[in-house]
Amino acid sequence: MEGAFLLWLFCIISLLCCTTHQAGLTVSPSRSQFFKEDSVSLSCEEDNSSAGWTVRRNTTRRSECGDGWGKLVGSSCMINVMVPWDTGVYWCESREGAASSSIQLTVSGGSVILQSPVLPVMEGDDVTLSCQTKTPSNLPAAFIKDGSLIRTEPAGHMTLHHVTSSDEGLYKCFISGDGESPSSWISVSGQAFTQAPPPFGAPPPVYLQLLLRALCHLVVFCPYFISTLLMVSLYQDRTTASPMQDDQRTAGDENVTTEHHF
Repeated sequence: MEGAFLLWLFCIISLLCCTTHQAGLTVSPSRSQFFKEDSVSLSCEEDNSSAGWTVRRNTTRRSECGDGWGKLVGSSCMINVMVPWDTGVYWCESREGAASSSIQLTVSGGSVILQSPVLPVMEGDDVTLSCQTKTPSNLPAAFIKDGSLIRTEPAGHMTLHHVTSSDEGLYKCFISGDGESPSSWISVSGQAFTQAPPPFGAPPPVYLQLLLRALCHLVVFCPYFISTLLMVSLYQDRTTASPMQDDQRTAGDENVTTEHHF
């Protein structure tokens, strides 16, 4: 009974240790496009904690915050003066190698950017896109999706109402006399599949990360599990053998007593 309890307790502890946590990358200000010399703060959040996670990126090479770019300020990574070669894929990575979903940040050397959500938007939500110049203004702007003009808005803002999967795509905007913004992909969550192509150099998909972590935990867990079974088996053999040894000793004592009587 005691061996079975120890085995049950060990299994529960192992399952708790194998629980997978996932962090998310937070961008402030929350947008995917920036002007040259803008600043941005990047942080990894997992259940309101950033412990054990590092901001990484793939621009011209894969590297982490502080390795030639960015500065660690508390639990955040600050880029105080952005430049065009800061354009690339960013994500969070744990000490164990788990990675969050990646995001694409674009730094424009031009005079127009598109302010759009950096994270996927929920299906059914309203999404507002803004065409911005370095000097904030409400100039008329044309909004383009997948190479086709949607419409021109006199104030430079366009709202997509109750978005669906059909609203996913590459968006950009154009302001006459100032130029065109870079393109940004807008994703709509709540779909079984996403149309967004994975960015070049991004970390593996989350489901693959979870599978790899499960295999790693399994490799670590199996030796402990087998050794525990062996210990329980040896414990049961000893408890079974003890009464038999007592009976043999008792029988031996009776024989000795009988011979002494004769």
